[in-house]
Amino acid sequence: MKRSTVIIIIVIVIVVLAGGAFALFHNSSSNDNNTSNTTPKTSTSTNAPAVNNAVLITKTDPTVGQYLADPSGRPLYTYNADTNGVSNCTGSCLSAWPAYVATGSTTNLPTDVSTITRTDTGKVQFTYKGMPLYYFVSDSAGKPTGNGVENFSIAKPAASSSSTDNSSSSDNSSSSDNNYPY
Repeated sequence: MKRSTVIIIIVIVIVVLAGGAFALFHNSSSNDNNTSNTTPKTSTSTNAPAVNNAVLITKTDPTVGQYLADPSGRPLYTYNADTNGVSNCTGSCLSAWPAYVATGSTTNLPTDVSTITRTDTGKVQFTYKGMPLYYFVSDSAGKPTGNGVENFSIAKPAASSSSTDNSSSSDNSSSSDNNYPY
């Protein structure tokens, strides 16, 4: 009787430890994937440093090449009438070209990313290298269609002196996700 009781206790301890280990690792994996609501859930380059406040990613399209997008993959644009740190897209312009506004913390932003406070709405808008960023209402994730429309240009990442990035990512899909967070 004693021997069977010891065996039952050992089995219970093993089950409890295994369940605890599973729960610990399962929560750790879930938290890694959901660190922030703005973190993309697609894979990133293993050589890229982790960024907790990713507000921009790089995507590639066969037509426009590399471009900047928000973490969900929506393409971003700059307005040629804007100046460094100043948005000139107001009123009806914002109906077709909504500002890329901050919905959370704007501390610890990546290099070249900053914010301005819009004078017309008071909202905080993201900028890249000082130029305010916008969406185009006719776009969808990964489908930039507003380049050259109404004096807007697709936002491009800092010049990467290599043209092999565009050719190496030309696959059969409509776009390639590099997901380099900025």
